[in-house]
Amino acid sequence: MKYTVRTLAALAVTLAVTLAVNGCGYHVSGHADLLPATIKTIAIPAVGNLTNRYKLSDRLASTLTREFISRSRYRIVTDPAQADAVLKAVVVNYFSYPVVSDQKTGRANSVQLSAILQINLTERTTGKLLFSRPNLEVRQRYEISIDQLEYFEESDIALDRLSREVAKSVVSAILEAF
Repeated sequence: MKYTVRTLAALAVTLAVTLAVNGCGYHVSGHADLLPATIKTIAIPAVGNLTNRYKLSDRLASTLTREFISRSRYRIVTDPAQADAVLKAVVVNYFSYPVVSDQKTGRANSVQLSAILQINLTERTTGKLLFSRPNLEVRQRYEISIDQLEYFEESDIALDRLSREVAKSVVSAILEAF
């Protein structure tokens, strides 16, 4: 087979590009491992709550645990003494207010939930702060029926969605160092 100079140059460029792309450190999102190699176990104790609303904090520890188990290699425990790192979360503030009103009746038909959390991941033995979000704000909106006969209480479902959103956001930020 005879190769022309043009063909050899094209092959060289293709090879150079292939080597550059494969060797550049590119990785698929969600597969980074940016915590220290010494971290094998993470404790997720009960979530603290500085508000008078208890339902969100009750849900968060279990949703954070499920999210870590499904997306990482870390073993999750509840006892900080058995872990290499401890994830502490506190619900600092919680708001629930109507955001859209029906112009005919003046009644609200949508409610906005908003929560502010403090999240810290600390290496247990050294006390080194591995991750911190002092003011993580999350929001969720849900509809409420104006017709009392069709009314369906959706606030618990909205809290579940809000909890899952917090868990996804926190786990992504920790695993990918955002």
